[in-house]
Amino acid sequence: MALPAAFLSEDQFSCSICLDIFNNPVSTPCGHSYCQACISSYWDTSKTTSRASKMYQCPLCKESFNRRPELHINRTLKEITEHFKQAAATGTPVSGEARSWDNRSPISTRRKSTPNRRGEMPEGVITEMVTRFQKTITEHDDPPPAYTPQRRYTVSSAHDQDPSLPLCPLHLRGLAYFCPEDNVCVCSACAESSDHRGHTITNAKREWQIRKSRLGIVDVELKDLISERETKVLEIQTTLLEIKAAAEKDTGEAVNMFLKLIANVERCQAEILEVIEISRRAAEHKAQKLLKELEEELSELKKRRATLTQLAQTDNYIQLLTTFSSLSALPQTKDWSSAAVGSELPSGVILRNITQTMERFKEEMCRLTEVWKGQKPEFEQSVIKYNPKVKKVQEYAEDITLDPNTSHPRLVISLDGKQVFCGDKHQIVPDSPERFDRVVCALAREGFDCGRHYWEVEVGSKTDWDLGIASRSVCRKGKITVSPAHGYWFLSLRDKTDYAFRTEPSTPLTLTQRPSRIGVFLDYDKGMVSFYNVDARALIYSFSDRFTDVILPFFSPCTNKSGKNEAPLIICPLSTIE
Repeated sequence: MALPAAFLSEDQFSCSICLDIFNNPVSTPCGHSYCQACISSYWDTSKTTSRASKMYQCPLCKESFNRRPELHINRTLKEITEHFKQAAATGTPVSGEARSWDNRSPISTRRKSTPNRRGEMPEGVITEMVTRFQKTITEHDDPPPAYTPQRRYTVSSAHDQDPSLPLCPLHLRGLAYFCPEDNVCVCSACAESSDHRGHTITNAKREWQIRKSRLGIVDVELKDLISERETKVLEIQTTLLEIKAAAEKDTGEAVNMFLKLIANVERCQAEILEVIEISRRAAEHKAQKLLKELEEELSELKKRRATLTQLAQTDNYIQLLTTFSSLSALPQTKDWSSAAVGSELPSGVILRNITQTMERFKEEMCRLTEVWKGQKPEFEQSVIKYNPKVKKVQEYAEDITLDPNTSHPRLVISLDGKQVFCGDKHQIVPDSPERFDRVVCALAREGFDCGRHYWEVEVGSKTDWDLGIASRSVCRKGKITVSPAHGYWFLSLRDKTDYAFRTEPSTPLTLTQRPSRIGVFLDYDKGMVSFYNVDARALIYSFSDRFTDVILPFFSPCTNKSGKNEAPLIICPLSTIE
């Protein structure tokens, strides 16, 4: 079947992506052709390429490929396209005969027996071109040709009078053309007017068809975006349900634990009250027994005294003489000088123990609250108002001094070991395994492997600093990773406002007031390090962990940033701790 020259239009040689004539055309496995650069860029950047399944789609038919097809330039189509461009430029019609569709001989045989000649196209190219042409004819019947600026319209052409086209309000001709520069549909008269002179005028229905195909691509991209966000919404909703279930479970367990705690306290209260009551009863029983014995002796002594009084008043000397010896001798009585009932009950000791236990209990509850607040989400931490007794932790103050053997060569430490800042150049210092050689930081001389310890550091108006603790066995050479997992627990400031606790990734902190003095509290046995804003007497952050090595205070004044951060870190002496 021969392909008429009239069938060959710019539509058959246009890339559906760039809407221009093919440049180095390639064909996908599904049979559609595009510019090599266009389809490569589309697959590289398009949202339609699924990141999860690694699928690649054809922009037109949406057929998906598991692996990215290896595309090679369709040299025959390229040659035909070049001929078409030359013909369009010179106005020479493209002619030639196509191969018969009924020829069933193998492609290799046909290629071998009938070599390609100018104007002769392979069967695959003919099929795609005819399909495009027939689709255009079927859907649009007889679309007007692309507007040619050189042509002058003196009367309304046939396509201008197409009743299906809306009319131009100025010239009453069909709006058969489109001006991309002004983004308006125009008639042939408008296209030749001065308003659109020099503009690229295209066929309106062809432009409509092209943009419809682009809408399909945009629709797929929007569908993918919607799908991603719907998946994320479902993920967040599922997480919220899990958080709610976990919160209900934790609430139930916490309530049960506190109920058990309350029950234990009530049981302990009952036992203590019972001990006090038993002690009271024992003391009362002893007192009653002593009172009974005393009353018996008092009664006996009173009787004898009454007899003596009566005998002293009698005039019967015979009676006096005969009974005097028996009545004048004092009766045998018990020595009551050491007899006594204890005035102190064991409840006094119990109360002292209860008071001490309550103090420890309050302390543990306060620590539990600190841990809970440290686990609160970031947006809630900013509204938690916690005002711990800084004076309480200051009771564990330590005299901290910097160790020059650990400091980076750029750090300058004062003679008393209480101040450190970053100099402009390296100092000549002996290298040792203890010295940091890349990170500008230093450790303290004092190390802790038990108990509670506290120190304060003046940071002033520095723009950058790091303060906290580190294990004695941390790596000190080369690039180091700072996190609790690597033996570092410290608070950081960057660029005057960015506070964070250095985890992986860092935990950002929101401070309502800029601190000028930082308090560091270490409870080795409980595995907790806390940071305080001493001026505001407020907790900044607490972190719980398990310490197994000797812990050393950690200091880093950071680089001086050309003098902007040259102020030193100052360890506050004990005399300034109130």
